[in-house]
Amino acid sequence: MAQTRLQLLGPVQLFHGDEPVPIGGPGVRGLLALLALRPGKVVGLDEIIDALWGHDPPATARTIVHGNVSHLRRILRDLDGPRILTTPPGYRLDVEPDLIDVHRARTLLDRASVATPETAATLLAEALALWQGPALGGVPDSLRAPELEDLRLAVHGTRVDADLELGRHAELIVELSPIVRADPLAERTAGQLMRALYHAGRRGDALELYRTVSRATLRTLGVEPGVELRWLHERVLNDDLPARDVVAPAAVAEPTKAISQLPAAVPNLAGRAEELAWLDGLVTRAEAGQTTIAVVTGTAGVGKSSLVVWWAHRVAPRFPDGVLFASLRGFDPHHPPLEPAELLTQFLLGLGVETAKVPELLHERVALYRSLIAGRRMLVLLDDARTAEQVRPLLPPSARTMTVVTSRSRLDGLAVSNAAKQRVLGTLAPDDAVALIEELAGPASLNHALARLCGYLPLALRIAGARLSASAQRTAEELVDELGNERTRLAALQVDGADDSVRAAFDVSFRGLPGEVAETFLQLGAVPGVMVGPHVMAAVAQITVAEARRRLRTLAAHNLIAETERDVFVPHDLVCLYLRELAEQELGDKERDEALGWTVRYYQAVADRARRRLGRIADPLDFSRVLADDVLPPLSGFAEAHDWFAAEWPNLLAVLDAAYAAGRHDDVWRLARVAHTYRVACPLLDEWMRMADLGVAAAEAAGDVAGQCWLRLARCEIALTFELPGSGLADAERAAELSAASADERLRTSVDLHLGRALSRLGEHEKAIERLAEAIANAPDVTLRGQALSSCAQAEKRAGRLSDAIAHQRAGLRIDRELGDDVQVVVSLDRLAELCLRARDLEAAERYVWEAIDLAISREFVAREGTLRLTLGRVLRARGDIDGAREQLALSVRIYERVHPKLVGEVRTELADLQ
Repeated sequence: MAQTRLQLLGPVQLFHGDEPVPIGGPGVRGLLALLALRPGKVVGLDEIIDALWGHDPPATARTIVHGNVSHLRRILRDLDGPRILTTPPGYRLDVEPDLIDVHRARTLLDRASVATPETAATLLAEALALWQGPALGGVPDSLRAPELEDLRLAVHGTRVDADLELGRHAELIVELSPIVRADPLAERTAGQLMRALYHAGRRGDALELYRTVSRATLRTLGVEPGVELRWLHERVLNDDLPARDVVAPAAVAEPTKAISQLPAAVPNLAGRAEELAWLDGLVTRAEAGQTTIAVVTGTAGVGKSSLVVWWAHRVAPRFPDGVLFASLRGFDPHHPPLEPAELLTQFLLGLGVETAKVPELLHERVALYRSLIAGRRMLVLLDDARTAEQVRPLLPPSARTMTVVTSRSRLDGLAVSNAAKQRVLGTLAPDDAVALIEELAGPASLNHALARLCGYLPLALRIAGARLSASAQRTAEELVDELGNERTRLAALQVDGADDSVRAAFDVSFRGLPGEVAETFLQLGAVPGVMVGPHVMAAVAQITVAEARRRLRTLAAHNLIAETERDVFVPHDLVCLYLRELAEQELGDKERDEALGWTVRYYQAVADRARRRLGRIADPLDFSRVLADDVLPPLSGFAEAHDWFAAEWPNLLAVLDAAYAAGRHDDVWRLARVAHTYRVACPLLDEWMRMADLGVAAAEAAGDVAGQCWLRLARCEIALTFELPGSGLADAERAAELSAASADERLRTSVDLHLGRALSRLGEHEKAIERLAEAIANAPDVTLRGQALSSCAQAEKRAGRLSDAIAHQRAGLRIDRELGDDVQVVVSLDRLAELCLRARDLEAAERYVWEAIDLAISREFVAREGTLRLTLGRVLRARGDIDGAREQLALSVRIYERVHPKLVGEVRTELADLQ
């Protein structure tokens, strides 16, 4: 049977056997390549979007990716090949790695490393044959995988080494000469060609090749060739190059006493297993002769220096020529950052240079430093760097020397110019955080609570532990109480002087920000919520979205906030408290009130736009002109609106609370009203009730009768949705009293509609049908008429009038389809299916419910899908398909456990009846 395999080393292609399978354009090829590069691993949706479009994706990027995934799934399903699985937060390719050429090449390289030269040469030739052109051909230009070129060079270089051992010198001279002419800085290849020339009896050509390479490195890099090539040159000059010696001896430099400048390490390091493994892996790269620069970055107090110094003590024996250490004082509150010239003097003295012989000029110090360290196997630790420019002169030239830099800033410039590997250090895992407290203060039952209140930040944890251990009279309960008050938490995280505190650590980072970025950071303190994006910051700061994004990413580069996914920026819990304090100290009341005002207007405008994408809204409450369109996210369709509500829900609740506390009662009830529409896609009982209660209270405080009516109807809707006691009748009746004299026909019809539904739910069917008939007759627009028809059908169902109910529900469905309101279409189809089930028209019932399920899945109506699966299970049970009924009820249980936990018992009972 033909296998399905994937080609990435050349034009991205899918093969079934030897036959290529058409898969589509660059976007589809790029998506397949991203998943195939990491088989079995989850590739996040945001990561896919960034890779395929860079920093400027279209508004429909998520929809395009979803569509391309469906397209690839159909192709792979037809081939009975690999599968693409949806695994939050993205997708995963389920495939044997050996069916992907990249992973096949890596396997061959690994096998060759332990094989004889003859076998290795064969294996590596097979690996090289996998390249069918430049890797990742035909994908978007923004998709990059430089590791594939590194892999090709590694395979080629290892194959040449094997051929050298086999004495294939003449063939290698023909193969390698054009490569070295094209790139004389490729020192490994140049060394291999020198060996081939020498062993082929062309010693003079080997020496001339070295002179060519040496001139090129001096002219381009300003340095001599690396230690291995210099050693090889010396062997050729002396005419004593061994025939089978592949790597230069390690002891090239004159033996010297090992240098050790490491400061003391913490006694024990809590957690950090992944970070330690990452650093250990980089040591292995350095030992293999690769230039290795690591940047460990993270927010203030996260333990960067502690980690690196503790690790350095452990691995120091792997660097026989010693360890250099310098604190660059990049974020020292009392001293300016050290200049490179000062740091070079420190290193030169440590390397044994007499004070009088330290050059005066910076470039001369750099040259001497590089000369002294060249060829040595050393570890260089540069702690607390401020900028990449401060670090660059201190980077050693030796491929066997490893440099580790710590900084509160990401130092992206080092990644660009020096291929530095970066690691952002996060807070500790909860158990590791508790272990850190216990190291200082011993075990206690409240240590978990203490760790949580410290935000799992090592500096805060050490302060809490120190405070407990310093005073026998202080109890953990007292400290938990002190930290539990957000207004006193930062003050509690301080010992001795003002410098030894979390607040002081954050303050140093803030004071080092550029002016306009510092201004944005201050404004963040006046914006309620748990996260922030460039659109809301553009509204608050009155700048463009692009400029807001730039400033937020600058703050992320300084590790004061984290970009957890594209355009989602989240500060650490303690940074949030610091921000709030900072805004109160640095901003006046007017500035804070303006920031809150712009925040409220932003969420009113976007929530209004989003609700109109969720379904047809005929509501005169319109916020479309509150803010300019270019500040608002586009939200081009239902999916984008749904995703916006889901992502911003915690922020919406926080904004409502802050606005209510500030006395912005009109703003509160209006925002609660427009946000209430999200209930159709995601019912959240406690949060919806909290929003409705706040909205009613705000409307009453504002004295707005219409607002009180609308928010009471919203609360009635929640009671009906979740079948709460009373079914919201009291709120509907109060809304009827308040609206009796209103000229707003939409409001009066909505009141009749909710009263009818509440009466029907309580068994007053005839009164309910009468009210709902009035709503159908008096509806001022087709949207309300459709809702009234559907509600009347439900009341007639409860009254036993099935034929009338089916007729009214079908009429409502026609209106829903005309309006293109997918939410109401799904609801109407579900209700029709249930009515047909009661009328024993099982074929129609199953047809309606399957149509509803397909639409609910495509629109991601998760909660509604759970209800539909329950309906389908009942229909299948009535048709005698017990196995099918069990399957659908089990699916409903799993969905209800996530979105309707209080209602899951009913479904479990039905499922148990079928066992």
